[in-house]
Amino acid sequence: MTCTVGFRVKSGWAAAVLIAKSAKAPMVIDSRVIELADLDVADSRQPYHAGFGTEETDTAKVTRLVRGIERFSRRAIAALLDEYRAEHRVRRAAVVVASLTDPATIANQHMRAHASEGRLFRTVLVDALEQCGVTVRVVLERDVYDLLGKAVRRSPSQVKTRVAALGEGVGRWRAEQKVAAAAAWLIS
Repeated sequence: MTCTVGFRVKSGWAAAVLIAKSAKAPMVIDSRVIELADLDVADSRQPYHAGFGTEETDTAKVTRLVRGIERFSRRAIAALLDEYRAEHRVRRAAVVVASLTDPATIANQHMRAHASEGRLFRTVLVDALEQCGVTVRVVLERDVYDLLGKAVRRSPSQVKTRVAALGEGVGRWRAEQKVAAAAAWLIS
């Protein structure tokens, strides 16, 4: 069965939703949270933060943390795709992000640290997927339901309702999973 996977990236983790397209609507095959940072490594979820409200200025520390995140993410995504591919063909993924703003354009150091982490985790996820032979589309969260609505000729509110219903009986089905599923449906 051919499936698509959607991800909603957060700082250090992502919601992952695998869907299969059927004649009527997509069907959720799997929904889970996947770690993109090693929880056993201090500061790996927020490598650009030195503390509350301050940006990390120790470049050696940031470099070490980023390299560890890259290695950890590659292994985690490869393992996830191996598991999915044991039963399904997965060739495409959608990665949902909050922003594509260049962190260097942000004056506030705390907001710049958050933007740097957003870019980091988006980049490591996309790179890991591409290294596994998956074609990736990055989508802004604010655009997902509009794009999906246009693709399936429904209003954004109609597709949002349908996506919410996809998660019945799945378990964890929060906003992150819903938007990841919508993005996976968009590219299916």
